[in-house]
Amino acid sequence: MTVHRALLPPGWPRPKGYANGIVARGTTVWTGGVVGWDAAEAFPSGLPAQLRQCLENTVAVLAEAGAAPEHVVRMTWYVTDMDAYRDHLPEIGAVWREVIGKNFPAMAVVGVTRLVEAAALVEIETTAVIPD
Repeated sequence: MTVHRALLPPGWPRPKGYANGIVARGTTVWTGGVVGWDAAEAFPSGLPAQLRQCLENTVAVLAEAGAAPEHVVRMTWYVTDMDAYRDHLPEIGAVWREVIGKNFPAMAVVGVTRLVEAAALVEIETTAVIPD
């Protein structure tokens, strides 16, 4: 669950799995592009497994600043295969709930042709705000 307020203009349908916008006040934490490799820089096979590792890595980086999943206000996901993303939405949702919980930040998913790490299927930039 988020500690910030989601923005939903009157008459708009409630988004599923993200927010249109978030209003927050506090200390801002940004991550760089985080990929789904482990501490040995090895990638698991498949988008859902890489996404799990990517989100776990993101949570670890945020924790270094005292932030937690409920402080995330914005994410941009870069995926190398949009069809695979769509095909795995149920698994992606399950991974999200297991790692991040019920916080649904403002998000964008962007299809890209490739990422800097050749084996990476997903890369995520995150902004979190730790309340005052």
